[in-house]
Amino acid sequence: VQFVESGGGLVQPGGSLRLSCAASGFTFSSYVMSWHRQAPGKGRELVASISGTGDSTYYAESVKGRFTISRDNAKNTVFLQMSNVKPEDTAVYYCKAPGDYWGQGTQVTVSS
Repeated sequence: VQFVESGGGLVQPGGSLRLSCAASGFTFSSYVMSWHRQAPGKGRELVASISGTGDSTYYAESVKGRFTISRDNAKNTVFLQMSNVKPEDTAVYYCKAPGDYWGQGTQVTVSS
């Protein structure tokens, strides 16, 4: 199982960013995928998850209405569209598959 994450970077408050996670080594469309984040000095938290078919999603209260999780099963890729970002969204973001498989993480920094 491997993941290649991309899309992180520096963004101003109120801006947008799109994270991508390309997966390989398993039957991608059969599994729930999720995004997690870890801010400096804090534990890792679930941000959003999406069912294998993409028709069911979950969001943490802190990002509801601002972030959108989606997936393209033809490309084995899961996305996290981040909008109206806030400084408290600053963290390393990880994609995850069931069975404790994690991406390498991508840094998102929200600052003016």
